[in-house]
Amino acid sequence: MEISIIKPGLLTTVQDMGRYKHLAQAIPVSGAMDQLAHRLANKAVGNDDDMATLEFTYANASFTTHTVVLLAYSGDGAFLMYGGEVMPAEKPLLFPKGAILTLIHNPLGMRTYLAMAGGWQVPEVLGSKSTYLPVKFGGFEGRKLAEGDVLRNVDAISAVSAAIIHELNSRALIYPNWRISREILLSANRKTIRVVLANEFNWFDASSIIAFLTKTYQISLKSNRMGCHLSGRPMVRKTKKELLSTAVTPGVIQVTGNGDLVILMADCQTTGGYPRIAHVADVDLPLCAQLKPGDEISFSEISRDEAEELYLQKEHDLLLISKAINIKYTSTI
Repeated sequence: MEISIIKPGLLTTVQDMGRYKHLAQAIPVSGAMDQLAHRLANKAVGNDDDMATLEFTYANASFTTHTVVLLAYSGDGAFLMYGGEVMPAEKPLLFPKGAILTLIHNPLGMRTYLAMAGGWQVPEVLGSKSTYLPVKFGGFEGRKLAEGDVLRNVDAISAVSAAIIHELNSRALIYPNWRISREILLSANRKTIRVVLANEFNWFDASSIIAFLTKTYQISLKSNRMGCHLSGRPMVRKTKKELLSTAVTPGVIQVTGNGDLVILMADCQTTGGYPRIAHVADVDLPLCAQLKPGDEISFSEISRDEAEELYLQKEHDLLLISKAINIKYTSTI
């Protein structure tokens, strides 16, 4: 299966679940910003969760198919258009050779993930296919996609992918009558981010902590794959000592020297010297990945146990989705 890029859009890269085995060498995790959307797009075509997808930032991208292709998309950055029709998200889509597909604006979010049966074929670098743009490695030649780039899948597709293609071909369908419901895996309130207070939260005065948990903050234009920068009431420190550089991961909320908040995201550094006031619950990181400049959010404190329970419930639900798709298709082969 093969496509070529007609318009790459603002920023399109190859991403997977990221690099976790080289943090000790200061290699950032990278990977899909919205890992839930990335995983659901893969599940819909019968892929393993870690297979590479294309991460589109906003819309205005288009591509053409050089062969018959089995694709699925997920995320809030764009809708996929074909033949004047918006294609449904989170379900397998079978397109013929020569199809032209376009991503159009979705006002809800920022990023969209496109999976192909078998996953996108790019070399692994340090155990991952993710693109890390700051040092130009991983993904497609270490860079964002450009007009004329040709991408193909890994030749060996799963039995589930093969069965989906067989079903759609035999019934002359573009897509089946089922889809994954991404909505049930996300918080109903997408503008309230649940957090666990972190190591240095008591470095700040009481009014700052109260403001952090009650006021709204706006996403600034400085935001990127390294972090969501927030504007709002500056945090005021009551502890003046400096913090030695300590480990950080995606989801940590740091407070900069001028009191601003930054939610670290996929391409963040592995250590940092800013105080850590809180950590975003894993289930709400996909919401952060879809935040656009100008969006307003607030924070809600939950306990570490609650965050773990939410994480386990999400993983349980994702496992059930995979099992349901496998049972449906492996029993029809």
